[in-house]
Amino acid sequence: MNKNPEASRTLEELEGDSWPDPPAESTSLVKTVHGLRRRPVGGLTAYELGRLIGQDVGLRWTLPRALEILRETAPAQNDGGFYDDDLLSAVLTREAATWVAHPDLAREMREILHLLSDLSPYIERDRKKFLEASEGID
Repeated sequence: MNKNPEASRTLEELEGDSWPDPPAESTSLVKTVHGLRRRPVGGLTAYELGRLIGQDVGLRWTLPRALEILRETAPAQNDGGFYDDDLLSAVLTREAATWVAHPDLAREMREILHLLSDLSPYIERDRKKFLEASEGID
């Protein structure tokens, strides 16, 4: 269940900022991000959230939804099920200032990390950087 009360709204609505269509020569990532800003936050997939978060777009709304997905999928990951490392990496690699601005989200991410085991080497590296960046944030 989506805990975000604004899940039915788009990032454009939440931010009060409608971006123009990207130029025709834009990369597919730019075009994708522009399109995703027009979709309800609660309907975004883990992959789509990873794209937005990786570009620091709408973090106030995308990070809470991403953490919800990561918490929901942590038990399956530990049981050998599918786990979206792209979303986890996107969340873990945000700048330290993001976690300073959102200490509640940093605390929740630390809790989620305690639920995970057998992380790939590149995710383990991201985990260590996150823990260092969020150290002392409460």
